[in-house]
Amino acid sequence: MDVLASDILPYKSVAVAAWFALFFLAERLVPSAVTSRDWFGDWPRLAKNGGLFAVNIGVSLLVVVPVTLWASGIGLGLRPGWWSGWTGLALDFLLLDFWLYWWHRANHVVPLLWRFHEVHHLDRFLDTTSAGRFHLGEVIASALVRAVVIVVLGVPFATVIAFETLILASAIFHHSNLRLPRWVEAPLSLVVITPSIHWVHHHAVRRDTDSNYGTVLSLWDRLFGSRSRTRRSSTMKIGTEGRSERDFPGLLASPFAARPGENETAER
Repeated sequence: MDVLASDILPYKSVAVAAWFALFFLAERLVPSAVTSRDWFGDWPRLAKNGGLFAVNIGVSLLVVVPVTLWASGIGLGLRPGWWSGWTGLALDFLLLDFWLYWWHRANHVVPLLWRFHEVHHLDRFLDTTSAGRFHLGEVIASALVRAVVIVVLGVPFATVIAFETLILASAIFHHSNLRLPRWVEAPLSLVVITPSIHWVHHHAVRRDTDSNYGTVLSLWDRLFGSRSRTRRSSTMKIGTEGRSERDFPGLLASPFAARPGENETAER
């Protein structure tokens, strides 16, 4: 890891940790979906999500960061001179978010990718810890596919790290159980993904699960016709239709487990 990486990554870690702590506390003080598990009564679930996040931190250091550094150092010389400064940063963010929308959508459409992404959707409740609940296979695949985008666009490493920080902050926000006043969330939802939008994506009904794919900007779902008309409710069932939650080892093994009586076409 070069000097640039070692200088930037600690700031990212501190910023994300502070943002997580803020929303972890806020969603328990002002919850949207009130349950008896709002604080730490649901510790097995919190531990499971925390375990997956810890695994992914290790995967990030061992795979994601090195792959990103490698991709950022190549470039194809296609980046025009005017694509720099604040204009270049804004365009990089816009295109990376555009790519992430389609990658997320692919994870719901391609059966093999869904097997890994389903681990995220099997969570039966949403809060800040859900934002880090991903199978390591999905994390690695995402890094490898994103590397192609970074090479083609010639995205600087510092820009990718800044975008990752934004992605994590956005994921923590829209997975949170924080209750927002409608006069705050309604205008926000016109620009960014809010909890009400993303909770519908985790609704245990297939037509809603396969919608609302945006991560940062909400315009992609409106533009490409994937915005759900379902309105979030406090009693909305969270999870995956027809599938049950797993313990920690079960989640790690889930993508590779046989599914008797199912075939990939019927499954997604």
